[in-house]
Amino acid sequence: MSAEEIAAVRETVRRFVRTRLNPLEAAIDEADEVDETLLAGLRQEIAALGLYGFNLPESLGGPGLSVQDRVQVLEEIGRTSMPLTECFGHLPISLTLMSADQRARILPGLLDGSETITYALTEPDAGSDLNALKVKGEKVAGGWRLNGTKQFISNVETSEWIIVLATTDAGANLKGRLTTFLMRRSNPGLKNLVRYRKMGWRGYHLNGFVLEDAFIADEDVLGAPGGGFLTMMAGINHDRIFVSCRCLGIALRAQEMALDYARQRKAFGAPISEYQGIQFPLADNDVEIAAARGLIRAAAEAADAGSDEFRIAASRSKLYCSEMVNRVADRALQVFGGIGYMRDLPLERFYRDARAFKIGEGTSEMQRIQIARAALGGR
Repeated sequence: MSAEEIAAVRETVRRFVRTRLNPLEAAIDEADEVDETLLAGLRQEIAALGLYGFNLPESLGGPGLSVQDRVQVLEEIGRTSMPLTECFGHLPISLTLMSADQRARILPGLLDGSETITYALTEPDAGSDLNALKVKGEKVAGGWRLNGTKQFISNVETSEWIIVLATTDAGANLKGRLTTFLMRRSNPGLKNLVRYRKMGWRGYHLNGFVLEDAFIADEDVLGAPGGGFLTMMAGINHDRIFVSCRCLGIALRAQEMALDYARQRKAFGAPISEYQGIQFPLADNDVEIAAARGLIRAAAEAADAGSDEFRIAASRSKLYCSEMVNRVADRALQVFGGIGYMRDLPLERFYRDARAFKIGEGTSEMQRIQIARAALGGR
């Protein structure tokens, strides 16, 4: 897209977020629930704008935006709450590995927003350590049988499809031991579905479930058997950019609120914006937001260039942005003082929601390990 075209798309997204999504946030957060009918309607509105599944390549029916263009859209999407960001259909890049049959059977419902998909990686004893995955896939006639437990999986209870990562060859190395499967939520082998109670991300549900002899037909293997690690890696760095943009969107909103309040609020006969005690944290926020945007764009440029630096650039972005948003939210809340701590304003929600980003899509510690290894000349 030209610079003018992507600017128009960004403005469309900004307007939709502010007029349609931001007004819904408080009620969803209070109830810790969102009507799936409402979400389905929002998905259809976004699809009508030509923006649903905006991150997908043309080969999957998406607009084929460059990663640099995508991050401009994602920055605007990040300005709303977690359950509402889902309305834009940021679909898994690993879907590019779908077979022709899978594209014909499954993809149409995902592209028009009538069906949704999530992926199940984390287990009670395995998060970042994929070698510790215990969900086992056993080859049987015509397909596979899956057994084990998954936890902290996004929106299982409302997703029609689940991408399940399982161990299918325990004796192989990491690049050969895992397989990804496309499983319907209605699979009779999915049992004991639970919803976790969380500090933040209210209305965005994290679920756990048990697989008991869940049968998956051969035609529903995503990618090649034994290729699950590469299937997962096809999208994880893009997901880290997505998380970075979510963090940036929250930080921008918090900073804008703090700036407006500092100009209006008076203390000791003057706007508090005139006091250095307020100016300094606002300046720190400004610098951190600019640095975060720079790291995101560097990662996007590396992705578009097909550079080997993309993996580490995505880790830098995810590490910095997920920690930056916590600092920015804290400073912005402090500018507001007591009223910032009240639930009347979204700042306390920003504060709660920000904390989880240091954990999901690879913890800050895992990002540091990868970055350090690269800096030291390792892999």
